[in-house]
Amino acid sequence: MLTLRLTKDLLKDMKTTPVEDINVAPFLSWHANIYILNKRKHIVFVNDLTRLAIIIDGIRTGQLERLKDKFILTFREYSLREGINETLINRYLEYGAEVAISKTNNNSVLGTMKEVTWFIEDDFYDNIERLKWLNRMIHKPIDYMEPINYFKESIWDHKNYNIV
Repeated sequence: MLTLRLTKDLLKDMKTTPVEDINVAPFLSWHANIYILNKRKHIVFVNDLTRLAIIIDGIRTGQLERLKDKFILTFREYSLREGINETLINRYLEYGAEVAISKTNNNSVLGTMKEVTWFIEDDFYDNIERLKWLNRMIHKPIDYMEPINYFKESIWDHKNYNIV
């Protein structure tokens, strides 16, 4: 099961109540928050383990199911364009068949999310190019690695998905 850990603002915007006490592997957990860019609402997701960032837009208040679907579609498209093996992506997304909503629980991931939002710009002709640029910034919590490279290593290491 994938877990989306929404900030208080995003929980309120989506008009949902979080499930309490979800214990899931950091590789399957994503923190999410609202970000305003050019007067449009964007949702920023950051993976707890790898700090990979995914950004989506076009989500209105209360559209939780649309948020989940668009996140999975954007993640899939971005991963394929980064050259990640489709079989590995499909195995990872099998956990996305069930998506749990929880509240944030990791200040380090929230700090990375805030850092990512500092660098979001509108100079890109498409969102995938923006994500490629953002996910090549190094972060201290992942030993100064690029999130995309760490995610590629992690998805390969977890290909059997004996995730604990």
